[in-house]
Amino acid sequence: MPDAAPVISVRGLRTAFGSQVIHDNLNLDVRPGEILGVVGGSGTGKSVLMRAIIGLQEPEAGEIEVLGTSMRGKEEDEALEVRRRWGVMFQGGALFSTLTVAENVQVPLREYYPDFSDALLDEIARYKIYLSGLPPEAAHKYPSELSGGMKKRAGLARALAMDPELLFLDEPTAGLDPIGASKFDELTKELQETLSLTVFLITHDLDTLYAICDRVAVIADQRIIAIGKIDELLATDHPWIREYFSGPRGRAAKLGHQHA
Repeated sequence: MPDAAPVISVRGLRTAFGSQVIHDNLNLDVRPGEILGVVGGSGTGKSVLMRAIIGLQEPEAGEIEVLGTSMRGKEEDEALEVRRRWGVMFQGGALFSTLTVAENVQVPLREYYPDFSDALLDEIARYKIYLSGLPPEAAHKYPSELSGGMKKRAGLARALAMDPELLFLDEPTAGLDPIGASKFDELTKELQETLSLTVFLITHDLDTLYAICDRVAVIADQRIIAIGKIDELLATDHPWIREYFSGPRGRAAKLGHQHA
């Protein structure tokens, strides 16, 4: 739906840590219902961009709109109304180590819906754990008892806790073996279709880009230098894009996707 209003709109974004400028005049639109892959070299600020959009990083300049609401300078209660409509899976899952998986999933629910009964919270957590592809018994385990792949799924279950319209995934397949990564990609696509999600997905995994992303945004030179389908990106002559998509790993991912 290219003509529909964007779910995320970023204009003229500038972020910096002291004198180190990360983004300068960065513009980005995320369309409703798409899986947008966000890529860039190390240190280009992929996670910083996500954190700016969700309000964890205060930009120096620019406008950020999410789900039709301007996020800059918002009062806390106004921002909360928008925040309850998205879910975030941070790198590595970012689970609370002293809480079980079910209790981790319940954290956002307890924050936004303090009146929910324990029985209802347990039921919602069970359902989200099921949606994330974890076995029911994972609900009672602590993060230290989970494999890397299970931790990521637990992080995903928590991101889905509030029935979001918009899902942020930060390097969801990093550290997974190829089979685990492929299964996580399939799950992401399935959830996006079943739950009508828009997905903002930071990754460096070329297989993920080819397998499930509708478009890819490339961060370099402190801004989004290109956005589109992979074939469209390949038509640009920026050296980083060429090296990334046309190097040995890029060729292997393309070949694997063609044969899938």
